[in-house]
Amino acid sequence: MFQVDIIEQCKQNNRKAQLQLYNQYCDGMYVVAKRFLKDAAEAEDVVQEAFLRAFTKLDQYKAEVTFGAWLKRIVINKSIDFLKSKKQELVELEEVHLKVVDTTQDDKWLVDDAITLNDVKMAINKLPEKYQYVVMLYLIEGYDHQEISGILNISEVASRTQLSRGKSKLQELLTLKKDGTRY
Repeated sequence: MFQVDIIEQCKQNNRKAQLQLYNQYCDGMYVVAKRFLKDAAEAEDVVQEAFLRAFTKLDQYKAEVTFGAWLKRIVINKSIDFLKSKKQELVELEEVHLKVVDTTQDDKWLVDDAITLNDVKMAINKLPEKYQYVVMLYLIEGYDHQEISGILNISEVASRTQLSRGKSKLQELLTLKKDGTRY
């Protein structure tokens, strides 16, 4: 069965098609939610809420992007909403999804070789919340500034500014201080 057919059946409230679509995307969406949330149960809850929202708003899906990308955006929005409501810090990231050092775009964005993955995780968690979101969405999730501005309801200029400041603070946190300790 083609995905377009499944989506059309889901729009008609076909539970079997909804289950099939859920099974196809639930694991990937859980990974996305888990990047933002510390607790596995909370990530599962957010994914469930995201699927409920997706199924109730499926008539708004226009296939301009893939269904997975559309659903991922819902999961990220739900995760951020959850974090805002709980005022929690962003969570640890899996090494596979971490691309903090991207020297192709900024040659000054280098960190010491002694920096560990845990150092990077702790540094991201120490960033102010507004920088954490933009840094995570840009560096980890791969969204561009236009997409980030839509997700966070900020301007593209604010997204660029917050990313720049977030990267500066992150680099500062990762830079060894003269006494050999990090902040």
